[in-house]
Amino acid sequence: MTDLSVVCWRWKPAPGYRSVYPPSTVNTLKRMVARNYQRPHRFICVTDDATGLDADVEVVPLWPDHADLASPHGARSPSCYRRLRAFAPDAGQFFGPRFVSIDLDCVITGDVTPVWDRPEDAVFWGGTHPTTAYNGSMVLLTAGARPQVWERFDPATSPAAARLAGCYGSDQGWISHCLGPAEAKWTRADGIYSLRNDLRRSQHLPVDARIVMFHGRRDPWQRDVQREFPWIGRFYR
Repeated sequence: MTDLSVVCWRWKPAPGYRSVYPPSTVNTLKRMVARNYQRPHRFICVTDDATGLDADVEVVPLWPDHADLASPHGARSPSCYRRLRAFAPDAGQFFGPRFVSIDLDCVITGDVTPVWDRPEDAVFWGGTHPTTAYNGSMVLLTAGARPQVWERFDPATSPAAARLAGCYGSDQGWISHCLGPAEAKWTRADGIYSLRNDLRRSQHLPVDARIVMFHGRRDPWQRDVQREFPWIGRFYR
């Protein structure tokens, strides 16, 4: 089996956007992956600022493509169109032949080996929005498997087209609109949970949880969130 690359993303936030991800979020994710993925792997951060990252984090310099393209939902919503470059036919030059892209604001709570050892050439986290097939928080790809996501993207028209089709978000909205709903997905059945959608009414972690995603306005490193969900402290370290 080809070694997997685990790819995360960190860039300086646009003016007016609330989230700032310190370098510790990259280092913590790297350590969670090392504890919970039982295969050889590379750990890569695509970033415009490598200051403070652990020495064994492999850095890929962030490209300028779509850097100034705002979310179609307004300036306070995240714009992640830069991540679409991961779908380019030559993405393997940066990430290797097989990679998983995962958000920094997650907590890995169990063995992710069966999650990332899926055989399909593309797998997406899904089921978090009624009109949007995929959530961009986690994507598994064989490099170059869905080049149309990159090649058909027009910054002048594609964001509006995805929004008009009811697809929410920036890159995830376009991915959902471009590919349609039939791609392979991870769901709660795979142990992938959304804090916002699945766990906000309970302080208890499901026994089958492998990853909890914090998409939205709450982050696992926030002290108030850790007080509300005490299990975070056991895993987010």
